[in-house]
Amino acid sequence: SALHKATRLRRRRHPPASLLTPAAMADDVAPRTASAYLDPSYWDERFGKEEHYEWFKDFSHFRHLLAPLLSPSISVLEVGCGNSRLGEELLREGVAGGITCVDLSPVAVQRMRDRLAEQGTEGVEVVVADMLDLPFDRESFDLVIEKGTMDVLFVDSGDPWNPNPTTVDNVMKMLEGIHKVLKPEGIFVSITFGQPHFRRRFFEAPGFTWSVEWSTFGDGFHYFFYILKKGKRLLDSNGNQHTQPAAPSINMFHEELESEDYIFRTNVDEL
Repeated sequence: SALHKATRLRRRRHPPASLLTPAAMADDVAPRTASAYLDPSYWDERFGKEEHYEWFKDFSHFRHLLAPLLSPSISVLEVGCGNSRLGEELLREGVAGGITCVDLSPVAVQRMRDRLAEQGTEGVEVVVADMLDLPFDRESFDLVIEKGTMDVLFVDSGDPWNPNPTTVDNVMKMLEGIHKVLKPEGIFVSITFGQPHFRRRFFEAPGFTWSVEWSTFGDGFHYFFYILKKGKRLLDSNGNQHTQPAAPSINMFHEELESEDYIFRTNVDEL
């Protein structure tokens, strides 16, 4: 069944050749273990081979959720851009207040700079930066977005209900940095497999002033689209958009089984 197949795949943590994307099969970019996603050298090697890969779907799948948050004047920071084309998509949506894309990999950054230059695309700045130590001033951006980047921090976290201290520390560093660089009424968008019952403990930690709302998109199993609005936190946490998250579907379509994304999905036995 799809349930048993999904469980087996998650436990193996490395997709067999039959489940790799064409790019992965051609260049062997997928790691042998999920923990390799935490190794910066893995990403340098991968981005040296891979032209383009969209984690957790491309812009067309969540445009209906993100577009209402955009306007020509806003400044945007994309954390963990890799070789995504989200920056260019935001330009096409009319964002003109400045788009900054950061990644830890100098290889990814240089290749994106080269791509933008070849296209003659202006308005997107690409910077080498660590998401755990963002090199920007306080209150620099209207919108910060990450798509699958935080999920990398959870690949070797242990019990999802009680992640290991290193994972907790790194996730909090990432969120604290994002909260810092957001303007007073800025918005943080997190696109992830992380279900609310796993992520709210981090998003609603003391010291953060953002409200927390979420939607889902995608067929088969769901991707979560969180909207965190700085300065809008409700005193009553029950005032959030949802109080009891529904368990997402675990049926996986062929297109999704060919993607690496499922590696970041919590084991269905743990739901």
